Amino acid sequence: MVTSKTARRNEGRQWMLFFGACCASVLLTNSQAQQPTELIVRNGLIVTAEGRLEGDLRIRGETIAEIGRNLSATAGAREIDARGMLVVPGGIDPHTHLVPELPNPPRPNANQDDYVSGSQGALAGGVTTVSNFIGLGTDEVSAFATRVIGQVQKSGIADFFIHVSMGNDPTRFTQPATLKEMADRGFTSTGEDFLANLSFDRNALGFYKAFKASGAAGVVSMLHCEDASILADSRETMVAEGRGSLHNVGQSAPIIAEVVAVQRGVAIAEATGAPVYILHTSSGRALRVAEEAISRGLPVYVETRPVYLHLTEEVYLRPDVGLFMGTPMLREKRDQDALWEGIAKGTVHTIGSDHTAFSKEAKLDPTQTVANMRAGFNNLQDYRPMLYSDGVVTGRITLEQFVNVTATNPAKIFGMYPRKGVIQVGSDADVVIWDPTMKKTIRDQDEFSNAKYSTYAGRQVTGFPVITIRRGEVVYENGKVTGKPGTGKFIPQGRFQRPRLRETSSFD
Repeated sequence: MVTSKTARRNEGRQWMLFFGACCASVLLTNSQAQQPTELIVRNGLIVTAEGRLEGDLRIRGETIAEIGRNLSATAGAREIDARGMLVVPGGIDPHTHLVPELPNPPRPNANQDDYVSGSQGALAGGVTTVSNFIGLGTDEVSAFATRVIGQVQKSGIADFFIHVSMGNDPTRFTQPATLKEMADRGFTSTGEDFLANLSFDRNALGFYKAFKASGAAGVVSMLHCEDASILADSRETMVAEGRGSLHNVGQSAPIIAEVVAVQRGVAIAEATGAPVYILHTSSGRALRVAEEAISRGLPVYVETRPVYLHLTEEVYLRPDVGLFMGTPMLREKRDQDALWEGIAKGTVHTIGSDHTAFSKEAKLDPTQTVANMRAGFNNLQDYRPMLYSDGVVTGRITLEQFVNVTATNPAKIFGMYPRKGVIQVGSDADVVIWDPTMKKTIRDQDEFSNAKYSTYAGRQVTGFPVITIRRGEVVYENGKVTGKPGTGKFIPQGRFQRPRLRETSSFD
């Protein structure tokens, strides 16, 4: 059980022994009043991607100040007893879709989660840094930066970093000056749908030039890897033949569409030298293409989506099949096993929730077909506990691998390490106290999402966050989000520098 208390004042404080001590005492008191808040996390098993240590953390202000054993507490410090608990870095979700601010009234068939509800779900799930995709549009980069940073500062509770959506016209992203200004302002990743849209082939040369220029500017290109022609033909044919029911959706996006597009993404990385991040990899065959590229030293990074680790295409037989729409599609058990193996051997680098919160009513709309389904999963709050329960508890992956794919690797790939993604002195104090034995059943009514349902409702899960600390502030505790909107920060990304994805322990 995690408990907290206010530490006693040090009783051995000495009075000044010479005349004028009153003045000195006043100065000392004023100095202490200006010191940042201190928090001590005691007796936990501290876990990084490369090691673990039983001990204490001292958090001073927004950063980690000390790691050790039997740390002394200063006057006024709060202490958290984490005995029997894990102490892990705050999670980083590299792939979500949120609305910075919902319209009033909200649109019933649109995304229901904004920076407030998205942050609340993230923090309840042990995620302290969240991404979002926002289009540059016709804005100047300076105006874009002012707008998106202001949105985070107004509503964010978690910290946020932003991927710049390229859209269907890559022209501006071929311009070195535009890319340089983006990178200077902390936007060093672009995404997402290029290869899955028919517009990609209509302007393949323009996109190729954009990827090449992005690589030269230190910007990561994030690719949705499915061949648009194969998808379009499959869906048109199925609807025309009367097979457009969502129960047949697995046939509408065959694995070969993903494999062909991953091959194309690898070719882009090889031809340009640009870093390529493959979004939501779903199949063993696609992963093998990426692994071959990784083995040759190409800058290719693989993300998978939680649903591929926990669900298979069998859910398409359920009456509530609409809840499980998303592309690429769910696959077979052998694909699921391949992705778990990829996490264990380090070729699946990150887990991105791809959280997109349509209402339950919209997801279950019976008029949907394979050609107009509402794709998206409501799982930002649950993906880290699900990964721990199905991965660490079962022995499929280690604690270190859990931390690696949910915190450390995203921070490295997207230019936030070592500020984020690790527990070490000087890093942001993004820390989660994790109860490894807590058992709960995921329920719709416990979701902070405005959509009020979970992709994993009914699943019994072992291992949950009990306290989430974001930059030194306790923002989730006892099942309640205590952080306030507007306390989140925009986190600028550094230019891409090829990361070392396996480092020596920060405790060495």
